[in-house]
Parts: sequence; C-alpha cells; structure tokens
Amino acid sequence: MLMAINPLEYLIDPHKRIYWVFLFSSVVIAAVFLWLNPKKRRLNLSKKLWLHPSALLDYGYFIFISIFKVLVIFPMLIGAKEVALWVNDFLLTQYGFVRIEGFSYTQVMVFFTLSLFVLSDFSRYWLHRFLHTMPWLWAFHKVHHSAKVLTPLTFYRVHPVESLLFGLRYSLIVGLVSGVFIYGFGAMIGIVDILGVNALAFVFSFVGSNLRHSHIGISFGTIIERFLISPKQHQIHHSKQHINVNFGGFLAIWDWVFNSLVLSKSVNRIKFGIKQNEMKHFNRFHQLIFSPFYLLFKSK
Repeated sequence: MLMAINPLEYLIDPHKRIYWVFLFSSVVIAAVFLWLNPKKRRLNLSKKLWLHPSALLDYGYFIFISIFKVLVIFPMLIGAKEVALWVNDFLLTQYGFVRIEGFSYTQVMVFFTLSLFVLSDFSRYWLHRFLHTMPWLWAFHKVHHSAKVLTPLTFYRVHPVESLLFGLRYSLIVGLVSGVFIYGFGAMIGIVDILGVNALAFVFSFVGSNLRHSHIGISFGTIIERFLISPKQHQIHHSKQHINVNFGGFLAIWDWVFNSLVLSKSVNRIKFGIKQNEMKHFNRFHQLIFSPFYLLFKSK
C-alpha cells in the first residue's frame, strides 16, 4: 500500500476511495443516471455545487488530512502484523499447536477474504454507530456531517481523532482475523484480491461507492437495500432529519438486524448538514480541527 504524503497519490492507489478507476466508474454510472433523470442535471453539473463553500472546504481539508495521516496518525498506530503475531502467540500458549486439515489453499483464501470483509464491515458499522451515540465521539464526527453539500472528497472530511480510531479498528480486525487463520492454517492464507485489494471491497468501490458522497440519489430497491447500502441510503444518513440511521459501510444487513435501517423509498426530501446552531462551529478550516475540543470543554 502506498504511504501517500502527496495527495495526488490517492488517485493511483487502489486502496483509496478516490482511486482513478473508482472515480471513472462513478462518473459513468452518474452519467447514465443523469441521462435517465434530466431534472437532476442542473444541480449535479452546477458551479453552485462544486464551488460551494462547503465543497471548497472539503478540497482544502483533504490535502491537510492526507498529509497529517502520514506524518502523525500512522506512526501512532499499532500494525496489523503485530496484532496477528500476538493473537497467534496467544492461541499457541493457550491451546498448543493446532492445524485445521481438509481444506485446499483456494478454499482457505476464499474463507479468509470473506471473513476479513464481513468482520471489517461489522466493526465499521459499530464504530460508526458509536460515533453518533456517544456524545464525546459525536463531537468529532460532526466534522464529517457538517458538509452542506456532498462530493467524493467529503469522505475524507474526518477529524484526526476519528481517523485514528478507524485506523486502530482496521489494525485490530485485520490482525485478529489474520492471527486466527495463521494459527489454524499456518502459512496457507492469502486474500482473493484485485490489484492487491480485497476483491469484495474492490468490487463495491468500483460500482459506485464515490456516489454515496454526492447528489446522485441512486436507490437499489427495497429488497437489495436490506443487504447493501445504496448511495441514496448514505445520503439519507447525511440528512439532518435522519442522521442516526444507515450506519453501514458496504452492507446494510447490520442496520437491518440492529434496527437502524431506513430504505430510500421512505425519504423524499434530503437536506444535508447538522443543526443550525452547530453549523457555525464548522464553517472554516481551523474550526474543523479545533471546534470539537472547544465544544467538549464548553459542555463540562
């Protein structure tokens, strides 16, 4: 994986949401959507959207956070490899040497890939939900929800504290799953990948993940939206009226099981952002970084 300190490197790294292939596929899907829905063209092709003060703030903040992650956040994180080795050593100490037989290398790869994808998405759901339901975490997550318009770079409009938490989540989940598989199968593990990315994650990113942070309101229909999060469902999550629903990353099944699911057909009007009295704290670059600390101190 590239350790991108140059923000433009995000365009050539398949692990990043704005990898050029994912952007291109999103543009194609959006073009088809706008061709079928001509009334939506004016807004989505408007300077008022792409040059909106909130969008301009996204562009500048993306440059900051991409550099800050490499210089400050990544050095603070424990690596997934270290977690995997610890998990493997712990299991060896507790249960001795064990090997699971009877599975081919391909079968183990598929099971490992699926396990990583599902457990990562499950942990992402709960961390995202806690960011909304725990007041001190919500203070930081407001940075993301303060966007008044959505662009693909809104995905990176995340406070450094939240970036640190998601980085820790990633290391712990990948390390835990890898450690368990190393213990059970030894060196016979690997992922089914596309360009080095979990194949399932790659496919979901390719079919329009960037449209979640956009004004392209694509719905998957009632049945599919109980299993997969559509762009419109995530846009509903960004609306002021429905901010505590649709926490899922790729999969909607967690929202369905834990009663936080709202289908696209249930919502017609969407207005992005947070409460008006809170918005004043998140209109400028420095406010995105310091306002959460100020609001937490003020609430004591």
